[in-house]
Amino acid sequence: MPTAPDRPPTRSSASAVDFEAILFDNDGVLVDTEHLYFRANRESLAEVGVELDQASYVELFLRDNLGAWHLAEARGVPPETIARLRAARDRRYLELLAGEDVALPGVADAVAALRRRYRLAVVTSSQPEPFARAHAQSGLLPHFEFALTRRDYQRSKPHPEPYLRAVERLGLSPARCLVIEDSERGLAAAKAAGLACWVIPSALTRGLDFARADLVLDSLPAAAARLLA
Repeated sequence: MPTAPDRPPTRSSASAVDFEAILFDNDGVLVDTEHLYFRANRESLAEVGVELDQASYVELFLRDNLGAWHLAEARGVPPETIARLRAARDRRYLELLAGEDVALPGVADAVAALRRRYRLAVVTSSQPEPFARAHAQSGLLPHFEFALTRRDYQRSKPHPEPYLRAVERLGLSPARCLVIEDSERGLAAAKAAGLACWVIPSALTRGLDFARADLVLDSLPAAAARLLA
């Protein structure tokens, strides 16, 4: 179903004044990193003859959370080679993060403004090292009370555990928390945790189904404008 950017909020989305905390996804919402992870995976898989195009990446990684190593297994690539390629992928991703400007327009100002009214936290599927590398120069992390990375919970999005842990740590009811996401998996996790969720599609997720979102917007500054109105 096509998404309509910046559609009016429904009664189920709750008024901005009802929220006390905002829980942010990281990749694609706070920093522009998803295309770099796609590139690192594509390069590693190409070594064993697997061509990972953008459409496949969106389906396998951003929608189904499967990854793509099974494509290498199907070509008879042995487990030890896959382990080597996975490690090479991780190193390449860190290299790309260190060498690219991952800032998104207006995000730094929007987060700083939101921090003056709301409690902020990050809930990401990223591992700690690439998360830290992505934010080495962002200046964003001091605005957040905490960040939950992949090592802080057992079951990743679309399971609700990451957001349930964040709400518990904040000591708030789900009704007082808003999630900002950019993927179907993140939206599903937020909804399963009983949270309102606004979606800001990224370049890679723009064609996905966000019909369950309480609001779909085109940028974090647009979301901040509504939350601070």
